[in-house]
Amino acid sequence: MKKIGESPVADAFRRWGYLQADLDALGRIPASPHPEIDCHSGEEAEHYRALYCGTIGIEFMHTPFADRSNWLAERMERKPQALDQDKMLERLASVELLEEFLHARYIGTKRFALDGSAALIPLIDSLLDEAAELGVETALIGMSHRGRLNVMVHNVGTPTASLIAGFEDVDPTSVFGSGDVKHHLGATGVHHTSYGKEVRVHLVSNPSHLEAVNPVVMGRVRARQERMGDGGRHKIFAINIHGDAAFAGQGITAETLNLATLPGYRVGGVIHIVVNNLIGFTAEPHELHSSRFSTDVAKRLPIPIIHVNGEDPESVVRAGRIALEFRDAFESDVVIDIIGFRRFGHSELDDPTTTQPLLYKKIKSHPNLWESYARKIGASEKRVEMIRKKNIARYSRELDEGRGMEKRPVIRTLPPWWDHYHGGHYDPSMDVETAVSDKRLREVATRLTHLPRGFSCHPKVAKLLGQRSDMVEGKRKVDWGMAEALAFGTLLWDGVPVRITGQDSVRGTFNQRHASIYSTRSGDAYTPLRNLHSTQGRFDIFNSVLSEAAVLGFEYGFSRDFPDALVIWEAQFGDFANGAQIIIDQFVTAGEDKWDLLSGLVMLLPHGYEGQGPEHSSARYERFLQLAGEDNIQVCQPSTAGQYFHLLRRQVLRKWRKPLVVMTPKSLLRADPACSSFEVLRDGKFQTVIPDREITNAERVLVCSGKIAHELRAERKKRKAFDTAIVTIEQFVPFPKQALREAIRGHQAIKEVVWVQEEPANMGGLFFVRPLLEQISRGLRVSAVKRTESASPATGSSKAHGLEQKMLISLAFTRIGG
Repeated sequence: MKKIGESPVADAFRRWGYLQADLDALGRIPASPHPEIDCHSGEEAEHYRALYCGTIGIEFMHTPFADRSNWLAERMERKPQALDQDKMLERLASVELLEEFLHARYIGTKRFALDGSAALIPLIDSLLDEAAELGVETALIGMSHRGRLNVMVHNVGTPTASLIAGFEDVDPTSVFGSGDVKHHLGATGVHHTSYGKEVRVHLVSNPSHLEAVNPVVMGRVRARQERMGDGGRHKIFAINIHGDAAFAGQGITAETLNLATLPGYRVGGVIHIVVNNLIGFTAEPHELHSSRFSTDVAKRLPIPIIHVNGEDPESVVRAGRIALEFRDAFESDVVIDIIGFRRFGHSELDDPTTTQPLLYKKIKSHPNLWESYARKIGASEKRVEMIRKKNIARYSRELDEGRGMEKRPVIRTLPPWWDHYHGGHYDPSMDVETAVSDKRLREVATRLTHLPRGFSCHPKVAKLLGQRSDMVEGKRKVDWGMAEALAFGTLLWDGVPVRITGQDSVRGTFNQRHASIYSTRSGDAYTPLRNLHSTQGRFDIFNSVLSEAAVLGFEYGFSRDFPDALVIWEAQFGDFANGAQIIIDQFVTAGEDKWDLLSGLVMLLPHGYEGQGPEHSSARYERFLQLAGEDNIQVCQPSTAGQYFHLLRRQVLRKWRKPLVVMTPKSLLRADPACSSFEVLRDGKFQTVIPDREITNAERVLVCSGKIAHELRAERKKRKAFDTAIVTIEQFVPFPKQALREAIRGHQAIKEVVWVQEEPANMGGLFFVRPLLEQISRGLRVSAVKRTESASPATGSSKAHGLEQKMLISLAFTRIGG
């Protein structure tokens, strides 16, 4: 083989040959002329034209790595590995006849068929076969609905009868109020390779929101790799299957691709398969992407993109082998673009002839792949008919079995690390001790505040460490940053892993964390939480990319396969969490209800009205309250450092696994009223409601949450309004009704209960809390103090904000009713 740079003719075809490759059986991708290859003729040019302009067109010369380019050139230019054509025919027939069988038995039912892209199944076969030969033990697959049912049966190993039970909808009452459609469900099985080996396969549950599952798969793979330890990247790998329109159109695709080699997110390479029908619903490529190929978004990475004609299954399998070996050799992503077609509409309910009449006239007369492949390899008509009858008979038996099932079977199994955890409704018996002994707190604190001998620390950070030492010695109260470090440290000490990611999370957006300390001489980082003792839990903290959706999706996925770890995603400001709203809505808050899948993910969302404008004030916790139902999530707003300490520890130590959404402070991070004594960490616990311990028999009770509680206490002291008690709600969901009742009804002279919030009336907790307050306070007057309704969370002027806040606080003490 001539290496890159040794032959201008070879290099021209290596670089541009894909533009003239034979990629679409229906002629929708005409060859594109290019002067660098059109100028060459003769035997050498024809040799390289045959290699690079056939039914595989590969883009790889844009990458900056000579070794990888030469590796790919060598693979493309060697003789293809022979395959068992009889086995390929049997496989293709099984795939397409399943679709034909379901289409005939369940007319008008959505199944998002694979007709026109049947080569996807032997492609996945080839990936799993080669992966097993390279030592892979487990594959996780993420995909949307197109072809999912066929992947379940043929690649995952789901019994066809179990699939049919979903079509029959046996015992529909078993999923009243929950569950999901059959083409979203996860599945677990074992793939038996052509070489006699086994690979465990898990098809990850996904929503209809295309591409949203991609980072979730990566997070799950990363968690499993870390569980496995050394060599994990070569034993567990990810396959993400995309549609062409979504791959080009959904921004989360680009966000997820960008995670490929980043230290906090890399998984040793993802195999991306684009099932390319050259159509998205009814839109054609010229309406869907501003490039020749939908895969051009992947050119931002130095990775190969292999386009392959889906009507040449042998080339499809070859592409899979090249991709898997490349991933193993270089721990790199690879994109395989299978170009086929869609025999029916977007779903089987659509009539595509109304929008693409000429295309579907062609498709109607186009044979099934298994039949055309049978002719290609010379299979007799008798054998073809025998294959057809054999498959139809098998599927008919599976149909009878599926119809006989009493209820829809569960087609996925949970890994063993979930054995000790549960979801469902909250019960107080689930609570655990979160206090930590004085001795342990001091052991951890000492290691957090001492640096290696000779380490040159920045003066500002050195001052911070000095202050934290004073907190341990009782000279200062424990602030938010130190409480968090002690929560992490005491968990790690006992072997509990902790992972936290977010924008600027290592230092902390507000300079509050400094998890890693940087030498002013060498620039090297020292991370105290990784240096507690030799058998501590793993501590990982990473500054994330400037993305919310992909990063939150990744962390949700990580939490799905590491329930015994404290897994945290932190927003730079809580306002920016809405950049990940799809992940929040479809996975974080609904995963248990739809798929019976749990997560202990923690979301830290800085929240508080402090004059920083509409985009730096509100985590919009009202949205999470609207999403709450059946104890699906926890929503908390701790008002002190001690509360935060116990909340974090409670989250991972108890066996009840629910996502935890925390409104964290900004100005309160170092404020004295929010600091806690060392004794609170040693003797306390998380309080869902904090009653007023100063005023024991108030006429008015102000109920509030978060920062405003400290402002109200300061105003009460100033006014000497000792007839007014202040009660803070620290946990909204599950709502602590009994604790709040006791905190209010404990005041015998009470006449009025007032909900106070700094958020506008159409935001914050008002809509959620007021009806509950009215139930608790029956017979009393219940009113609310809040800002007027607003289209955005806060004013853009800090001066105006200050005046508004002052008026709000004053109103809480001077007005009754409203």
